[in-house]
Amino acid sequence: MIMASMTITATTSSLLPTKHGTFRVHAFRRRDGLEHLALCMGEFEGSAPVLARIHSECLTGEALGSLRCDCGEQLEQALAAIAAEGRGVLVYLRQEGRGIGLFNKVRAYRLQDQGADTVEANVRLGFPADARDYAAAIEIFEWLGIDRVKLMTHNPAKIRALTEAGFEVVERVEIAPQPKPDNQAYLATKRQRMGHLPARPRLRALK
Repeated sequence: MIMASMTITATTSSLLPTKHGTFRVHAFRRRDGLEHLALCMGEFEGSAPVLARIHSECLTGEALGSLRCDCGEQLEQALAAIAAEGRGVLVYLRQEGRGIGLFNKVRAYRLQDQGADTVEANVRLGFPADARDYAAAIEIFEWLGIDRVKLMTHNPAKIRALTEAGFEVVERVEIAPQPKPDNQAYLATKRQRMGHLPARPRLRALK
């Protein structure tokens, strides 16, 4: 594995009881001032791949119940899958709005109200279609001692980032929230313009 130059400057941890079970939550602070989390269940010693999800913050979808996206459902399905397996990690990255921040995310929403798709809205505001990066997730996996993962994602950029950093992605695990009238265009844009892989009807880990 290619070891990243670590930028984590502080860590702390505690137990976190949730409706899916009790996780150990690790908090990380980096030199850039951003703070990220890892919710872990089970032990990671040995060579068996770890069920993993890299999840970017979405306040509107996760806390406010927005139907514009599927982020809240993805988060819930990933935590449920980890709990069902009894072993896994969800890395929660604080990069709201695909990395453009909450204020600009609402500005992008306004452009979407006027007919732009999610890619067009970000570009018209002067941002990349997706401004996220996964360097923090790579550091967190290294800190946890994880180098082989079963990755819950439809985003090939996450697979590519881990593979290029020397991790082995042994399997891509489906997460498949049910499309809704308010997010069908959003989901289509992710597939057609951002290269996201199509979802099958249900999450295999929950079958």
